[in-house]
Amino acid sequence: MTGQARQSLERALVLSHQLLAAADQSSLPELAHLDAERMRLLQSVRLERDNLSAGDWLVLKEVSELNDRAIGLMEHHRRSKERALDMAAVGRRAVAAYSGTRLQR
Repeated sequence: MTGQARQSLERALVLSHQLLAAADQSSLPELAHLDAERMRLLQSVRLERDNLSAGDWLVLKEVSELNDRAIGLMEHHRRSKERALDMAAVGRRAVAAYSGTRLQR
């Protein structure tokens, strides 16, 4: 692997850690930016996949694991938002159901 490809791989790992932190904060614009930059770097490394060492494969595995964790965090945040929206809808229905009875008294 060339030195430039190795630097790209290491930078992709750093970006994966930053992406995980952004996922934890639900920062969607930052996630999109980091993911696009990381994808560009990983595509450049892909051209040299035949020359990857065992250590390089371990770095790729770590990038993949960090990606899986970031996806899990974002799914958790999405489910949390869905629950909050469901509870708000229940509250709106309750207000609508009981607001008419208050006026009749």
